[in-house]
Amino acid sequence: MDLHRNNNYLVSNTSPSSSSSTASTTPHPAAGAASGASDDPMHSWWESISKARSRIHALSTVLPPSDSLSLFSLADSDRPALSLLSSQETYSAVSSAFSAALSGSGSDPLCQWLYDTYLTSDHQLRLVVLSYLPVLTGLYLTRIHSDPSPSLAGFEAVLLAIYSAEVKARSGKPITISIVDLSQPSLYHTPRNKPQSLGPNRSSQPSVGVLCPPLEPQLAVKSTKRATIVGIALDCYYRQISQMPAWSKLDLCRFTAAWAGQDCPCRREFDNDNETEDESQSIADLQHEIEHDAEDVVEEFGHLKIYENGGSENLKGARIPLPWELLQPVLRILGHCLLAPLNSQEVKDAASIAVRSLYGRASHELIPQAILATRSLIQLDKRARADSKAAEAATASGNASSNTNTPTKAKKPEILLVSK
Repeated sequence: MDLHRNNNYLVSNTSPSSSSSTASTTPHPAAGAASGASDDPMHSWWESISKARSRIHALSTVLPPSDSLSLFSLADSDRPALSLLSSQETYSAVSSAFSAALSGSGSDPLCQWLYDTYLTSDHQLRLVVLSYLPVLTGLYLTRIHSDPSPSLAGFEAVLLAIYSAEVKARSGKPITISIVDLSQPSLYHTPRNKPQSLGPNRSSQPSVGVLCPPLEPQLAVKSTKRATIVGIALDCYYRQISQMPAWSKLDLCRFTAAWAGQDCPCRREFDNDNETEDESQSIADLQHEIEHDAEDVVEEFGHLKIYENGGSENLKGARIPLPWELLQPVLRILGHCLLAPLNSQEVKDAASIAVRSLYGRASHELIPQAILATRSLIQLDKRARADSKAAEAATASGNASSNTNTPTKAKKPEILLVSK
């Protein structure tokens, strides 16, 4: 199976003649019908539904029969792509299929399905593919750094499809940000003194900072470009993270904690600073919960069974290189998992474990950007948890005071109106 397909074009060998010129000037009736059908919103909606159902049926042929039974009910729904995205049962089945010994190879039908689904250019179907990105990148990076000998061409084809689509979307342009010149007056106040005229070498225009340089097209995942390709794929995941299911975010947090290494004591540094007794007790309770959750994470990773040379390997301590190109989108995702109000407490706890593990890793490797970012996220996490606990305590005390201090009014006698 070749994941990198070549487009087949029909080349006519006829010489240019009057017939060809006539065909070029005379509009074909089918062309007008096709353009009218593409402008019809009902036709576009039905085409999207049909495309999603065909992809779900294709997925049912890839998964085992026991797991594919539930896919038929998803295909018959009014919004099949959204139903597939919201199905935790299907996500678990795909994750289990990725744990097979030959998963990620060039002959993996599941990677072929993800590759073809992303090339459909349907927004909802692309969200489905992106939701599987945490488990795909987690297994890919763990295996490629533990044993580079197995072929992971299937994983790499999916990552290249996402990367190539982003290269096409950016059109060779960098992502920039305008940096305001602080020497100029703000729009929100009137300066007391009239600003001095700028010299010939100074400009009032804001300077421009480059967040991401132009992307170069890649035909293969080279070792020197691996972090960039995976980082761009995770950045695409981050831009759609508000639509990602909770179990997908959990997988990313857990793999991140495994990449950083879970046994470093430096991640407990912020739990020992000088605080009040109540805050110290709450942080100690949180640390106990994090330790307990870390054990559950390791136990759950043990079920993934990453096969290597015929054996199985636990993901605990699977440290991998974390260059800034890869670490930056991961930190953005963790920031959302920590601070977004609609995330579940389980997602926030898993992100807290991952951020503290990354802080310990960055402290050992002396990465200034990573230390600053992880320290900020830890402080924001602690502040959010303290505010949440204070709000709960205030609500509880308010309810208790309202129940005990509210005076009871004497009931007025009931007056029955009787018509004469």
